[in-house]
Amino acid sequence: RAPKIYTRTGDAGSVRRRWGGGEHTGRERGAEPGPTSERLPRAFSKGFSSTFTGERRPKGDRIFEALGATDELSSAIGLAGEFSSEEGHTFVEQLHKVQCMLQDVGSNIATPLSSAREAHLKRTSFSEKPVLELEQWIDSYSEQLPPLRAFILPSGGKSSAALHFSRAVCRRAERCVVPLVQAGEADPNVAKYLNRLSDYLFVLARYAAMKEGKEEKIYIKPKP
Repeated sequence: RAPKIYTRTGDAGSVRRRWGGGEHTGRERGAEPGPTSERLPRAFSKGFSSTFTGERRPKGDRIFEALGATDELSSAIGLAGEFSSEEGHTFVEQLHKVQCMLQDVGSNIATPLSSAREAHLKRTSFSEKPVLELEQWIDSYSEQLPPLRAFILPSGGKSSAALHFSRAVCRRAERCVVPLVQAGEADPNVAKYLNRLSDYLFVLARYAAMKEGKEEKIYIKPKP
């Protein structure tokens, strides 16, 4: 199972516990708040949070910056998936799988190698297999697309534009993760996955526009 990652919800008095993809609040109907839900708000108010290995780090630490970017990426992909589902695209299941993989990405990021024990590493390791799967998906869609002859602007309908937005967020997440990999704090396969994921989202955005018959806007240099 993926490690617990604690985050505050919109309700200032409620704390959400995320364990992999599952979420539970400390104020569920009929449930009494336990000691964890009572302690966490005070810890958060001091500007610190915990990694899976138990380290207390400032919330501005680059680990939490990377976790936030990865969470934002999953949210962006979720939005793109909803738009794509409305259009009947069959790749929606792939997007759902990507969101699940991003949970594993977050687990690896939340487990800095400098303080991880063997038990931590067994639960949060990230293999190359998902990277290879992305490359197969990229090749599959690329073969169906017309040649790229101009710089494409994010466009091509709601599905395509949302996928382009997800690609941009993915690039930022990758930029946040690379320093962690270089410092030996995260698995290199995590950075590879995000790198290939951004390419996948670009190709998928073009594919969505093509299937919907929407025009992809291109860059036109303004006249002087």
